[in-house]
Amino acid sequence: MTDLRLVHLDTPNLGDRSYVVGRDGSAIVVDPQRDIDRVLTILDEHGWSVSHVLETHFHNDYVSGGLELARVLGAEYVVPSGMPVEFTAHQVSDADVLESDTGLVRVLHTPGHTPNHLSYALHVDGEDRMIFTGGSMLYGSVGRPDLLGPELTEPLARAQWNTMRRIRDDVTPTAAVLPTHGFGSFCSATATVGDSSTVAEQVATNPAFSVDENTFVREIIAGLDAFPAYYRHMGPANQEGARAIDLSLPLLVTPAEIADRIRSGEWVIDLRNRAEYAEKHVAGTLSFDVHGNAVTYLGWMVDWGTPLTLLGADTTEVAMMQRELVRIGIDRPAAYAVGSPADWTSDAAPIVSTPRTTHAGLAAALDADPEIPVLDLRRVSETSEGHVTGALLVPLHELRARTDEVVAWARDKAEHGPVWVYCGSGFRASIGASFLQAAGVDVIHVDDDFPNAITAGLPISTVAHGETLGAAYAD
Repeated sequence: MTDLRLVHLDTPNLGDRSYVVGRDGSAIVVDPQRDIDRVLTILDEHGWSVSHVLETHFHNDYVSGGLELARVLGAEYVVPSGMPVEFTAHQVSDADVLESDTGLVRVLHTPGHTPNHLSYALHVDGEDRMIFTGGSMLYGSVGRPDLLGPELTEPLARAQWNTMRRIRDDVTPTAAVLPTHGFGSFCSATATVGDSSTVAEQVATNPAFSVDENTFVREIIAGLDAFPAYYRHMGPANQEGARAIDLSLPLLVTPAEIADRIRSGEWVIDLRNRAEYAEKHVAGTLSFDVHGNAVTYLGWMVDWGTPLTLLGADTTEVAMMQRELVRIGIDRPAAYAVGSPADWTSDAAPIVSTPRTTHAGLAAALDADPEIPVLDLRRVSETSEGHVTGALLVPLHELRARTDEVVAWARDKAEHGPVWVYCGSGFRASIGASFLQAAGVDVIHVDDDFPNAITAGLPISTVAHGETLGAAYAD
């Protein structure tokens, strides 16, 4: 009998991992993403058949491919009990055991990230070899407890503290800890540490084990920041059960149709590298660089159901974004086009550019005029650790709702020139600058890492919430 072989599938822009573990031709799959072709490729490479597809919880950050994968493979689909579902599945509870050729799967109820959350310990030769912890025990952290609303946040935080001790007490210490979240995911309560671990290592190093319950709850809740708005659609989609996806290219559009879509308020998304976008783009298009974490912020900012037209340098960029979008339940873009702005422009949608600079450029401009308008698009957890003194702090995910306020502020500052827009790396600043430019605001994109602001000698403030918009700009 051969030993276990583990393969993990990373989905970096969502900060998640799926797992396939096999032995002697059989395998189980845990928390698969919706684009199941990646899993099927692994199974083909190893010659594995799948007995079980396991869900640790009804995910809030992506639409699962579990139901469709189980259907395609003829495997048993296993989900937590206690939640209504609109499909047939094996609903399991604490202390249930699943028998498979890969090993015995012990079911542990590990609430905290969600009330019905489960972990699965793979038991082979008298010991737990692995535990798939989903959004419970993460590497140096835990899953956040606030995704289901404020009334459940404290009870789930307390459950999470107890869950950590349940895993410590009931699972073999040498078992590998295999979480789904925690690799940049907004489902993590705090930043995670490391890329692999065991139960014993987590007991020794995870901060959740070093504090009492009340302290843990207080600190976890105090440290929580915003999470993407599209999360509210994910749980219901997973309870309904997602079917097969279609990644074929959508409708091809002409320059005149692109202009019509922009004019009608649809979102026309430029997927190219943000530097290329700044150099030349069609007026009214929005910059979501597909080579960065475009899907999270697009899903966060778009009104659900808004038609999306994707503009890419080539079909590869369009296909990349389509794959990212189906993972959060945006199944089909409305249209696409490829090439360059010269291929997409028309009299109604001319080519424009966005000035682009660094924090050193911003520092020089502030030396010349300390009153220039500066906009920081980072989240509160980031700006509280330091921001350019005098900058207006508007997290990117709030920008659309506060556009009128920001436009009024920019107009009031117009005698001092364009709005200088920065974030943590330049990625979010490109998105925000494109929205403001489409709203008629002159902008300069500060495309730079924020630590360089200190190197450039910019004045830095660490006031917890920084400056906010005054009542003069709010209706």
